[in-house]
Amino acid sequence: MNKRHLNSALNSFGLFVLGAVALLWTMPILWAIAVSFHSPNEPLSAANLWWSSQPTPSNYAQALQIAPFGQYYLNTIIIVLGILAFQLVTICLAGYAFARYRFRGQNILFFLIILQLMLPSSALVVPNYATIRSLGLFDTLLAVMLPFFGSAFGTFLMRQTFKTVPRELDDAARVDGANWLQSLWNVYIPPARPALIAFALSSISFHWNDFLWPLIVTNSTASRPLTVGLAVLTQLGEIGAQWPLVMAGTIIVVGPLLVLFLIFQRQFIDSFLHSGLK
Repeated sequence: MNKRHLNSALNSFGLFVLGAVALLWTMPILWAIAVSFHSPNEPLSAANLWWSSQPTPSNYAQALQIAPFGQYYLNTIIIVLGILAFQLVTICLAGYAFARYRFRGQNILFFLIILQLMLPSSALVVPNYATIRSLGLFDTLLAVMLPFFGSAFGTFLMRQTFKTVPRELDDAARVDGANWLQSLWNVYIPPARPALIAFALSSISFHWNDFLWPLIVTNSTASRPLTVGLAVLTQLGEIGAQWPLVMAGTIIVVGPLLVLFLIFQRQFIDSFLHSGLK
């Protein structure tokens, strides 16, 4: 076997492995979709673990009746976009300050920010909850958003991205009379757009699926996001969870992200490649 045939065989084997991994990854989603069409009168068993003998979309209608998903969708969109808007402002300002200015205690402050990446978010639940209570923000959308207005990862990403911008461009903008804000907007933001898109996609995905923190600081329909609202379907009295109904609710919750990824998957991948994220 010559080198050309060997490379072809290795590429084919690599594609087979990637296909198998992709199929394994999608199996839970495919199973959730299949179970969501099970008849409510047909309990799950080994015989019909995947396909129902009487498939029906009634579980979706019932899920929409039990839980006010319209309000949950509105809350989730406000939370996700509100957090993202504040994060884009704070990470750009912080990244610019760390990349282009020198001040006393800079390295210590940056180290403290990066140290947050090593802390699990659950470790900050108690102090964050106490802060929310002291501010009188419990059971509000702002309570869900407030702890995430800053991002250690976003600050680090912007600092590294802004450092790749030649300082000569900054100096030229200053000579032309631009202040620091104009310099940031016209010189640093344009080449950082791939990194900003990559961060935005990560932020949207994380906060759309976040469950623990919203569960702790919300207590009513007016402030619950989709993930917490989904838990209502698992608390239907003594009969326990109805898995076809739960799976229908799950698809309602994760469906928009799946559709957006399928539509914008090329832009999603390209943004991470151009941002330098691995």
